Amino acid sequence: MTIPQYQTLSLCVSDGVAEVALNRPTKANSMNAPMWRELQDCFEWIDQAPEVRVAVLSGNGKHFCSGLDLTMFAGIAGDGGSTEPARRAEALRRTVLRMQDNLSAIEQCRVPVLAAIHNTCIGGAIDLTCCCDMRYCSADAWFGVKEIELGMVADVGTLQRLPRLIGDGMVRELAYTGRRFEADEALRIGFVNRVFPNRDELLDGVMGIARDIAAKSPLAIRGSKEMIVYGRDHSVSDGLNYIATWNAAMLSQQDLLGTIQAQANGESITYED
Repeated sequence: MTIPQYQTLSLCVSDGVAEVALNRPTKANSMNAPMWRELQDCFEWIDQAPEVRVAVLSGNGKHFCSGLDLTMFAGIAGDGGSTEPARRAEALRRTVLRMQDNLSAIEQCRVPVLAAIHNTCIGGAIDLTCCCDMRYCSADAWFGVKEIELGMVADVGTLQRLPRLIGDGMVRELAYTGRRFEADEALRIGFVNRVFPNRDELLDGVMGIARDIAAKSPLAIRGSKEMIVYGRDHSVSDGLNYIATWNAAMLSQQDLLGTIQAQANGESITYED
């Protein structure tokens, strides 16, 4: 397996777990133009790599991620090669849609993605982590939907995904005020699954959860993620119909019977990729 190299990310794979780390530590892992593109490329690679069963997203250095690199604003608000207002607006819309796709690749990745968040997680980092399956943080983590403080509306996923995670009223408070909220509040409102005492214990704990997931049937994990995301965006009846069709086509007899036999014999089982 040839693992791609990136300018703004570090990536390694071991025992079915892909470890992806934001890697601009001297810039608080702020999200510059290359990072947006590389996030999509990285998670599309993970999606296609049969050896990968789960991914962990973290940040190198003192901060997890300080959001959008403000030097990008000039390019985002550029004229798109035209001075005509409608054409400038259309170029901006295309840029925002492309950035949405950059992050949606995480949600669309076939394997679960676990975010391990320490210290700063604000602005675009909220958009980023909302795309992950689960979020965990260290006790020093703090969060903020900071776009309102720049006089703009968050536009790459926070306002669409966050209400499905923590509830409408709390999203409105955070989006309208831009206020800071700490790890204990993030846990209380359901944004993170668990708080660890420090970054080292966070990474160890999340890797333990990732390895547990990686030991399960990858096809069953894949189907579970597919159903959860589909069910979020569709009715209960639609979701029930989809899972019936999915299992009719992709329930692995090999995995199912092998698991039953292994449990009966008190043995463990290793699943194929």
